[in-house]
Amino acid sequence: MFFDMIPQKGNPRNSEGSFLELSPGGEILFVYSAFLGDLAADHTMADLRLIRSTDRGNTWSEPQTIVSASTYDAMNVMSVSLISLPRGQIGLMYLVRKSWLDMYIAFQVSTDCGKTWDKPVRVNRRTSFFVVNNDRLFRTSSGRLIIPAADHPNRLDEDGHLLFAPARTVFFYSDDDGTTWQETGTCLELPPVISSSGLQEPGVIELSEGVLYGWARCDLGRQMEFFSCDDGLQWTDPRPSPFTSPLSPMSMARLQDGRLIALWNPVPVNNICPQAPITMGRTPLVYALSPDDGATWSEPDILEHDPHHGYCYTAILSLEDAVLLAYCAGGQEDFGLCLNRLRIRRVPLERLEEKPGQIRITLPLP
Repeated sequence: MFFDMIPQKGNPRNSEGSFLELSPGGEILFVYSAFLGDLAADHTMADLRLIRSTDRGNTWSEPQTIVSASTYDAMNVMSVSLISLPRGQIGLMYLVRKSWLDMYIAFQVSTDCGKTWDKPVRVNRRTSFFVVNNDRLFRTSSGRLIIPAADHPNRLDEDGHLLFAPARTVFFYSDDDGTTWQETGTCLELPPVISSSGLQEPGVIELSEGVLYGWARCDLGRQMEFFSCDDGLQWTDPRPSPFTSPLSPMSMARLQDGRLIALWNPVPVNNICPQAPITMGRTPLVYALSPDDGATWSEPDILEHDPHHGYCYTAILSLEDAVLLAYCAGGQEDFGLCLNRLRIRRVPLERLEEKPGQIRITLPLP
């Protein structure tokens, strides 16, 4: 089942959201980035909008704007994550883009199921251009909240032209449910002589015995991976993961039955398989399942494949009998870019086949 938010005049892009189930079997919230005006680039005007489903993701309400860029006098607000907090509260994390030198992370709390929101807290203390993907805010088994971020230390040259810097991955954490935030001392980098992108769009998930698994996209033909054995304070050096990909994001989550699911674009871009301008190499969209907490993964299976459309920035919500996915799915008809159309898809669990495969992750020694 598909529910597409098709771009139109005055709203040229809908993309990059996050789900939250208010209670088991209850109402589901979805917040996403709605771009306004005539342009749909990352630096153009965008607000955050919320829709609701009372029938397990089959139908959705009309959108309501909950955070406006004008409130911050910012270029836009985007890249949202939702998370459940104690006592029925909801956490909302997003980016506030002030300039190409200053993009910061904001966090807000709702005590009334997303109808109103408390005053936002600024997560990062220092100023930089921080990029955090949608649906990336993560809670560990200890209760710690972790935000994996790509830090681009951009600067202007002597003529005032932007010098966009390769990303390094950093981490922010909160041990009081988002009231206060700290930055860890870890900063992961790739040597600039081998990568012009650096470590972009990182994500985190928890494996067995408290080991955290992190990943990030880069321009080396696969996702890079890194691990933490102390609840996210320190991380191993990045290394190539088994997940091949172009410069596109990967998403990972735990299903209610305990398995892990990963979604990504597996085909590396090269001179034999070039990148299409519309899709940016982000097709097909495949998934794999891990029944043993990330040690091994099933053979990738195709979820979406159209050479004229790109699929990326996936949000994942596990339900009792299905998985709700939301991802960009645009093409030429969507103002010429794959990021402009947002698709919500309800996938029954029986659709997700677990084929024997060879993807294997080797955990670091403690």
